[in-house]
Amino acid sequence: MAQAWKCSGLRWSADGPVLRWEGGRRSGLARGKRVAFGVVEGGVRTCVGARGHPCPVRAAVSGRSTGARCEECARLDRAHSVAADTLADDPRPYRVYLAWFGPGMVKVGITAYERGSARLLEQGAVCFSWLGTGPLMAARRTEELLRAALSVPDRIPYGAKRAVRSALPESAAERAAEIAALHRRAVALAGWPESLERAPYEPVDHVGVFGLAGLTAAAGEVSELAAGGTVGGRLVAAAGPDLHLETEGAGIVVLDTRLMTGWELVPADGGRTTVPVRGFKEATGVQDGLF
Repeated sequence: MAQAWKCSGLRWSADGPVLRWEGGRRSGLARGKRVAFGVVEGGVRTCVGARGHPCPVRAAVSGRSTGARCEECARLDRAHSVAADTLADDPRPYRVYLAWFGPGMVKVGITAYERGSARLLEQGAVCFSWLGTGPLMAARRTEELLRAALSVPDRIPYGAKRAVRSALPESAAERAAEIAALHRRAVALAGWPESLERAPYEPVDHVGVFGLAGLTAAAGEVSELAAGGTVGGRLVAAAGPDLHLETEGAGIVVLDTRLMTGWELVPADGGRTTVPVRGFKEATGVQDGLF
């Protein structure tokens, strides 16, 4: 039997998307590469733990969970996250940003300055612009100011992001138009924290990085992995945690790599996709060592 590997998730590097594996191995994901793996027959998906610590009970978790954590580990992980507002004394500088994922889909968010644009790549932001830099709580207050004054959310569902990737405006200027308008409105607002240094409007476009130009509409998305199932296809695009795979017989299928964590995976020879795939309800663009 081939050696089984456990995926630690997808991360974005200067060279593009990289799958990480327990033990430190990394697999680069260049476009055009063949991706093929199977889930160990009879395997069970287990909790990935929290904050770098393994789950003490190796709890079984649902195949549909993108977090791959049991209830207790999920609670511990969130309790120590910036999003939970429990790190008020974090001394690091933070950036506030506006990110665009498709027509009508703009969000405001914050990220540690030291991370650069990694957070935007991880979220699958098609384009973005910085709004300002300052202490964590000043960045958080600015985020709340924009949410309240401009009705800009801090979350966009991944299903909505996937739905429009093959039907984006062709020019970078068109793609950035909404964040340009919101940036102008945002910097004109009163009530910005004095400790937050405002940033000029400088849009960054990720269509080329993600491979979205001319992207063929996806037929569906992997809803979960399952013991004994396989995934196989040629990588045509990658955005955030999602891989757009050209498969045999099923067209373009989107695989959220967060579904891979917690499973024992092995190389697959056949290359067919036999795990459950959920077809999109409407046409995409309108609707909602392994490698």
